[in-house]
Amino acid sequence: MMPWFLVFSALGLQAWGDSSWNKTQAKQLSEGPQYLFGNISQLTEKDASTTVSRKAWGAEVVGCSTQLTTPVNVLVIHHVPGLECHDQRVCSRRLRELQAHHVHNNSGCDVAYNFLVGDDGRVYEGIGWNIQGAHTQGYNNISLGFAFFGTKKGNACPSIVPRSAWGARETHCPRMTLPAKYGIIIHTADRTCNISEECRLLVQDIQSFYIDRLKSCDIGYNFLVGQDGAIYEGVGWNVQGFSTPGYDDIALGITFMGTFTGTPPNAAALEAAQDLIQCAMVKGYLTPNYLLVAHSDVARTLSPGQALYNIISTWPHFKH
Repeated sequence: MMPWFLVFSALGLQAWGDSSWNKTQAKQLSEGPQYLFGNISQLTEKDASTTVSRKAWGAEVVGCSTQLTTPVNVLVIHHVPGLECHDQRVCSRRLRELQAHHVHNNSGCDVAYNFLVGDDGRVYEGIGWNIQGAHTQGYNNISLGFAFFGTKKGNACPSIVPRSAWGARETHCPRMTLPAKYGIIIHTADRTCNISEECRLLVQDIQSFYIDRLKSCDIGYNFLVGQDGAIYEGVGWNVQGFSTPGYDDIALGITFMGTFTGTPPNAAALEAAQDLIQCAMVKGYLTPNYLLVAHSDVARTLSPGQALYNIISTWPHFKH
């Protein structure tokens, strides 16, 4: 057991992709690290009822060889959106998918984490205690990386600002075909917003642009994401958006308000969007095998901007 350690929370947005985590994003928890590690330590005791070995979950025979010098004094906690599971069979399958993604898509030597914790109460052996992971750039040689299956909020949906709250105009538009097969990530290529009042006014302006200038039935997106970390209801779950011809009736259009060619949205906006996508799948608005695509992959456009594209390409279910 480690006599002393730091606990960092790493954003789930890069958990499926390369670990380009910025050290300045690491936040030392000021309370409760011993309590957290105590709980994890109990789970990782050599108890067959709670620990699932690589062999038991069907790990591919690959492996990393760089040794980790122990004891370490840093514990990095991740979560992996889209990896929710509630029994050993499903958790094992999802972990095999994650390992394949890390090895074949990210050119890794194995799954990136030392251990993973499932919603079934079990701990799954990643690369184990003695091998360096590839979970957090700059910390891999001095830390253990633990990843929790799924989002930090579990299956809870993010708070969504309803149309009535931002002053939407009343409209009547075609219905969606649910569950949707695609999630399309877009940016508005216009100004952004960082506080709720600015974001409400911006959503109003976007709706007016679609209705008055483009002669659309309503605002073009199912949901809009502000850099205040909030989700704004566009046409919502059950109505077609108007942003991607050929996909509007089978895809949920999620747009980030702003232009993200050079700089990506902030962490609050990115996490809100991930939570919304997970909520859509859990609630049955997206099929379990949905495809996540960039606007530019299905339409002639620069949206959602290269900086945002680089991030969403690491998210679960992304299809180029």
